[in-house]
Amino acid sequence: MSSTSVDNVSGEAQEYDGSGNMCLELALEGERLCKAGDCKAGVAFFQAAIQAGTDDLRTLSAIYSQLGNAYFYLGDYGKAMQYHKHDLTLARTMGDKLGEAKSSGNLGNTLKVMGKFDEAVVCCKRHLELSRELEDKLSEGRALYNLGNVYHAKGKHIGRVGNKDPGDFPEDVKSCLLQAVTYYEENLALMQDLGDVAAQGRACGNLGNTFYLLGDFAQAIHYHEERLSIARQFGDKAAERRAHSNLGNSHIFMGQFEEAAHHYKRTLSLAQELCDPAIEAQACYSLGNTYTLLRNYDAAIEYHLRHLLIAQNLSDRVGEGRACWSLGNAYASLGNHDKALTFAKKHLEISKDLGDSMGEATAKMNISDLKKILDIPESPSDDTESTKSDASNNVGQSHVQRVRRESMEQLSLIKLTPDGKRPGLSLPQKTTMKASVGEEDDSFFELLSRFQSKRMDDQRCSLTVDNKENRNTNNIPYNNETPEDLIDMIAGMQSKRMDEQRVSLPHLPGLQSNSRQILSDPHRSNSVNSVPDDNFLDQLVRCQDSRLEDQRSPLPVAAVDAETDPPPPTNSSKSGATVPDEDFFSLIMRFQSGRMDDQRASVPRRETRIANGSVPHPPDNLNNNLRNSSTKKKK
Repeated sequence: MSSTSVDNVSGEAQEYDGSGNMCLELALEGERLCKAGDCKAGVAFFQAAIQAGTDDLRTLSAIYSQLGNAYFYLGDYGKAMQYHKHDLTLARTMGDKLGEAKSSGNLGNTLKVMGKFDEAVVCCKRHLELSRELEDKLSEGRALYNLGNVYHAKGKHIGRVGNKDPGDFPEDVKSCLLQAVTYYEENLALMQDLGDVAAQGRACGNLGNTFYLLGDFAQAIHYHEERLSIARQFGDKAAERRAHSNLGNSHIFMGQFEEAAHHYKRTLSLAQELCDPAIEAQACYSLGNTYTLLRNYDAAIEYHLRHLLIAQNLSDRVGEGRACWSLGNAYASLGNHDKALTFAKKHLEISKDLGDSMGEATAKMNISDLKKILDIPESPSDDTESTKSDASNNVGQSHVQRVRRESMEQLSLIKLTPDGKRPGLSLPQKTTMKASVGEEDDSFFELLSRFQSKRMDDQRCSLTVDNKENRNTNNIPYNNETPEDLIDMIAGMQSKRMDEQRVSLPHLPGLQSNSRQILSDPHRSNSVNSVPDDNFLDQLVRCQDSRLEDQRSPLPVAAVDAETDPPPPTNSSKSGATVPDEDFFSLIMRFQSGRMDDQRASVPRRETRIANGSVPHPPDNLNNNLRNSSTKKKK
């Protein structure tokens, strides 16, 4: 998961107060501990940094990002989502597109693990959109990879129902897996352009797994071999072990059992090098089943016994049961029915302990068949136990069905209505078929008004008028009301509704009160201590350039020919930032003089009227004389 380093942010900080320095130092220590692998201690330092508080938004954003990732690795996905949401809110508030992209990707990964796949897709697509807008290829690659992971996980999650074999999944599962293939392939192409070989290996591994689920085992083998080659290039033993295991599974479905056994042996060897007994047991189990398919039962028994021993050491009862079942089948195939019966009984015992009804039934059937082969009579206890088990299952099923029928018979419509618990209230019933249509309509509207009255009352607006004004309401002269009175009345009636639609800034832990006030009040940027910098003004000019051009008026000819330096600002040291300088007003007068002249009214002169009654335009110097006279009066 991508995150913003607190160390990088600290290099940008210029000045801090005491609490700001303390917050930064605690955050740096937390980041160091998380990088060392001690995420639990790192979280404690990050929480202490939040308690210290800071007014630097970038530092706080980095803390949120690191905290979210730390909680993610600790498995506390609820808190991870909470802090990634805080990071996303802060990035949007600052207008930080890169930070928003990273936080969206982290939030998408967290939502994916929580099983909220649709929300994760929205976040990851936003990550991809921002990355392409910023032309950040590395971030775009991460977004494509995350989207592939989300669709891949969603397909596997839906496909768990029914225990289908690879390639036999329903269309909705296949659609998710094909979407995953699309994003993985885009990620692989981009990583090849960037020359990131390690990322290419991850993409190939995921493509191999996705094609395996789709039933395209040839493509799965192709990509897993690419993954194996890249893993060997980097000396990544864990990735090499995964590639061999996946190749073995794909070759099994292709019917190539010798190739599968080769890859499973390499998996076993690498698991021993990595000191991973669980993976070693899995490799032994796969090898035992593979040699069973090859009818090499002696080798199969050897690997199943190794699997059983490791499962017992790890207290894996499910693994023990599988090993006993496989050993019973292998010994039965060799004709050693005594040992087969021993392991079948052990399988039955473990299945009972685990409450595995399917495994218990399979074990009983195997025991019965083996006893018939060995001419061992069935014991009465086995028949009694089997009869009791079947009877209890039948009784349980009939009880469930009976309860369901009784509950459906006792279902009453009146209990489903909101007022069903009120005493004395009953629905209008049609006693006869001769009831008039008008009575039915009245009953329907009466019922509707009772059920919907509270909802309609909530939507009414009450007139809050003073008692003195409310004494003679019938004699109010509505025609004499002014527009201001009408606006005040509307504001009084709709103020509550407008307040309910207001959006409040979410609580951001660790943000000091002065910074929270600046974020919550957009007009605060015009205060004395928040003068916009040159970068902001340049960005504003670029964004509003076309709009400003539309509002400009052409400059007078004399102003173009006679370009002079602007006068120095007067009393600039005494005027605040919210009061424009005097030279700013003179600049407006020069630029907008032509627009003002166009809006002036012409003064008619009696001596210049012509016969048709029209008034000609005044002389060119008339407006100049008027402007000069007004200037003299001001002076």
